[in-house]
Amino acid sequence: MSVEQALELSRSAIMMALLLGSPILFTAVAIGLIISIMQAVTQIQDQTISFVPKIIAMVLMLVYVMPWMVSEMVEYSTDLIQNIPSTF
Repeated sequence: MSVEQALELSRSAIMMALLLGSPILFTAVAIGLIISIMQAVTQIQDQTISFVPKIIAMVLMLVYVMPWMVSEMVEYSTDLIQNIPSTF
């Protein structure tokens, strides 16, 4: 395996991790922003208020995107395993 192949494998693995994690992270950021705005409007400045809605929203998003995530992981793994003979 050459250095270029190793770098390409690393790059594709990092991109897949970013792609799979992005819906959950964007949900957490959006819910956190909404709750922060509500806290600023109501002048309730408790830091623990945002945790429960974020966790609930992230779990719901995870349930919603789980089929897509599994199909992407299976496709990536299949491509990776099928390309093993060409890397050596």
